[in-house]
Amino acid sequence: MKFAVIVFPGSNCDSDMYHAIKDGLGAEVEYVWHDEASLEGFDGILLPGGFSYGDYLRSGAIARFSKVMNAVIEAANAGKPVLGVCNGFQILLEAGLLPGAMKRNEGLKFICRPVQLQVENANTMFTAGYTKGDVINVPVAHGEGNYECDEETLSRLEENNQVVFRYVNAINGSRNQIAGITNEQGNVLGMMPHPERAVEEILGSADGLKLFQSMLRNWRETHVTTA
Repeated sequence: MKFAVIVFPGSNCDSDMYHAIKDGLGAEVEYVWHDEASLEGFDGILLPGGFSYGDYLRSGAIARFSKVMNAVIEAANAGKPVLGVCNGFQILLEAGLLPGAMKRNEGLKFICRPVQLQVENANTMFTAGYTKGDVINVPVAHGEGNYECDEETLSRLEENNQVVFRYVNAINGSRNQIAGITNEQGNVLGMMPHPERAVEEILGSADGLKLFQSMLRNWRETHVTTA
C-alpha cells in the first residue's frame, strides 16, 4: 500500500504523518505538493494538520480549491481511503466530502493537549483494529475544532454510525462531543485529534497506530490475493 501525504502551504504536520506511515507503520509514503493534478499510483490519501494558506477566510477554505483537491475528490469517489486530520478534516468539510462545518472552540482558545477519545464505530477501514467502546489517548492541537451541523445532519450521522470518535470529556463545544466522522460510504474519515502524534510510546501514547494499521490491513484484505 502506498500513501500520499498532501502538502499545502502552511501544513505543519506533514512530517509527523510521513513519519507515522514510514517508520511507525512501515509502509511506502510520499509527499505530494498541493499543485499536483494526479494521485495515480497511491492507495491511501492523507491530509495533515496545520494552517493551510494561513487559515485565511476560514480554516480549509482556500486549500479546498487547490489543484490536488480534484484528485482527492476523485480518489474518494473511487472508494480509496482518505484521512483528514485537524486542518485536513476542515479541508474535507470545505470540499463537501464530509458534512458539517467547524467553528472556533468554545472559550475562543487554542487547545493543545492529550485527550481521551471513545471509539464509537470499530467497523470501518480506519478502526477495525479497535473495539467499540475503547478509550484511547490522542493529542489535539486546534483553535477551530468545534464541529457543527444541523439537526437533520446530526441525526443522519448518528443513525448511520458515521460518528467514529467522540471526546470522552467536552473540550471544544463540538455537537455531541464529535471528534471524528466518516462519509456514508465509510472511506473518508475526518478527525480533529492527531493519531499520527500517537504512534509510539515515547510520544506518550501509541493508540493512534492502530488506525493506520487498520487502513493497511483493510487494503491487504481487499487487494492482495494468495495463490
